[in-house]
Amino acid sequence: MSQRTRKLQYFFFSQDFSDGLRITLTILLPGLVFGWLGHLDIGLDLALGALCLSITDAPGPIIHKRNGMLAGLLLLPVVALLTGLAQSSMWLLGLEVVALSFLFTMFLVYGARAGSVGTAALLLVILMMDRAMALPQLLRFTGLVTLGAGWYCVLSVLTNQIRPYRASQQALGECIRAVAGFLRLKAEFYRTGTNLEDDYRRLMSQQVTVNEKQDAVRELLFRTRQMVKESTGTGRRLVLTFVDLMDLYEHITVTYYDYSAIHARFAATGVLDAVAKMVELMATELESIGFAIQANRSHTPGLQLTTSLEQLKARIDVLDDPSQPGHTLVLKKILVNLRNLNQRLQGILAYFDANAAPASRELEFGRFVSHQSFALDELRGHFTLSSDVFRHSMRMMLACSVAFVVAKVLLPSHHSYWILMTVTYMLKPAFSLTKARNIHRVLGTLAGGILGGLVLFLVHDRLALVALLFVFMVTSFSFTRSNYIVAVTFMTPFVLILFSFLGLGYLQVVEERILDTVLGCLIAFSASYLLFPRWESDQLHDYMKAVLRANLRYLNTLTDTLAGAFMAEVEYKLARKEVYVSSANLAAAFQRMMSEPRGKQHRPSEVHEFVVLNHILSSNVASISSALLGGSTRLPYPGTLLKPVRQAQQALHRSLRRLDVTEPENPTAAETSATSSESARRPAPVAAPDPQLTEQLDFIQKVSGDINKVTEEVLR
Repeated sequence: MSQRTRKLQYFFFSQDFSDGLRITLTILLPGLVFGWLGHLDIGLDLALGALCLSITDAPGPIIHKRNGMLAGLLLLPVVALLTGLAQSSMWLLGLEVVALSFLFTMFLVYGARAGSVGTAALLLVILMMDRAMALPQLLRFTGLVTLGAGWYCVLSVLTNQIRPYRASQQALGECIRAVAGFLRLKAEFYRTGTNLEDDYRRLMSQQVTVNEKQDAVRELLFRTRQMVKESTGTGRRLVLTFVDLMDLYEHITVTYYDYSAIHARFAATGVLDAVAKMVELMATELESIGFAIQANRSHTPGLQLTTSLEQLKARIDVLDDPSQPGHTLVLKKILVNLRNLNQRLQGILAYFDANAAPASRELEFGRFVSHQSFALDELRGHFTLSSDVFRHSMRMMLACSVAFVVAKVLLPSHHSYWILMTVTYMLKPAFSLTKARNIHRVLGTLAGGILGGLVLFLVHDRLALVALLFVFMVTSFSFTRSNYIVAVTFMTPFVLILFSFLGLGYLQVVEERILDTVLGCLIAFSASYLLFPRWESDQLHDYMKAVLRANLRYLNTLTDTLAGAFMAEVEYKLARKEVYVSSANLAAAFQRMMSEPRGKQHRPSEVHEFVVLNHILSSNVASISSALLGGSTRLPYPGTLLKPVRQAQQALHRSLRRLDVTEPENPTAAETSATSSESARRPAPVAAPDPQLTEQLDFIQKVSGDINKVTEEVLR
């Protein structure tokens, strides 16, 4: 199967396409039905309500989706009445736009879903700006918009009731494919002639994607009581498969080696390219498993991975040199890791065996997801310039004020509200996101304008135009979350076709849309750059502190394990999750900083080194901890082995103190003292420690020292 065909399959079975198809049908059907009955105006008002509410229908647990849509359903009629009554005065309308743009943006305090409720309400305000209505018309319009929103809510909830596991299957499948992409990038580290620095950059970028997909699956699975509590069935298999996937991902991340040394020693033999090919085969198999779960299909392993592993072993055995004992030890370690990876792949395949009894494992799943408070105090606490949400709300309010004046006073036209709409959609909390969105919006509008103009010039059959309208809408809504430039490119033609049905000349509409889009983007970009900017370099220290704290906690789990103390599985996995999330957040912030003006970037090389070193540190900690926790016995190790770990903790704590002077001077002193006392009381271990373990712990100490040095460089 070609790569292009495979990508098309991924798309048609993705959650984005499912949502795009549902949104399109829900919005389009009222217009088509009532248009066919001769009441197109009623159909359009119903479709408008459905369109506004669709913004609140972001992926997530059904109870959160339902609550978000119900909140939107209550807010939309209030906003419709308020806007209709304010139409009599431009001053009142302007005051409403200013006040609501601030208030609805502040909804972000309660999370992205609450923010989407505010966006839906603000969209309705903007679309009503040029619709002056008498009170009876206003009441009728409000009722139709509310009815359309209710239609969307009912259809969305029913869809989930009919196929309760579909969204979870799609999210899990996409997450597995993201992990497969991460594994494929790991293969590049072994390929002859590779650039390790570029490999790390790509790996950190993919780590951000993996973290986003993992968060999406956690929200869907761990917040859905039915799935967590099921003892058998699809829901339980989804939960346990995700738990297995996290263990698999950990195993992928722990396979760290000194790649430069490996290439210097074995590049000429060709064995490293064979290793890279083996890793790619495993990534391909994992990708196939992910697609099968995403598409809700059965899966039959198509690759003989065990045979390939034996062939790789034979190649490594040939390189054994009796005169150099241990010459191929690192290659044999790689082979062992690949075999373990293959075993974990086989474990994930249990998902497809409906007759297999799910493992009797229980974790406190609720602790792996965050819990949002909706108390009013939460909102009041953000009315300060130190709050990013408040700064963004102020920025949005001022930008919308300028856009309103431009649309109503300077350049009034039939669709001048497009300027204000563009501002609300283009202005994002981070400058880098605003910049990217603006570029995509302008380019997509230009391309879409050309495409829409050609379609309307060449196609005159109304049924054909309706069919094209459907295709363009599905494509646009399907790519809104994943590829904005594609979404905008197909959004513009369907808007033009829609206006052509209303009797407007498409050339004039294209002209207006391009002009209004460019003006809106200029206002949004200027606001992001000039009004209360918060550059990523100003916030990097917070992300760095979070990573250091996470790695310190991870090191604590290693210390406890080496001391022979009991380590609960859930505590270890929570510490592991904290490392993954904080590392991904730092990598994402670094990427955003690199999209900002060069003068606003702060020591990018040193920050990149900090990101890589922390990844190497957590990989080595995970490598030792997972091996020790997976053992059949938990014997304490000599105190000499604890020394490098404690020194590593001290080095990380010094780094943390450099970034945050309020950090306690030595928070692990009590733990270290207690561990030392316990070490004195416990019996000596029955066997000497593995020399390889000693070497790994010394390496952890070295990497921690390097992190301390690079932290000092970042702060210069």
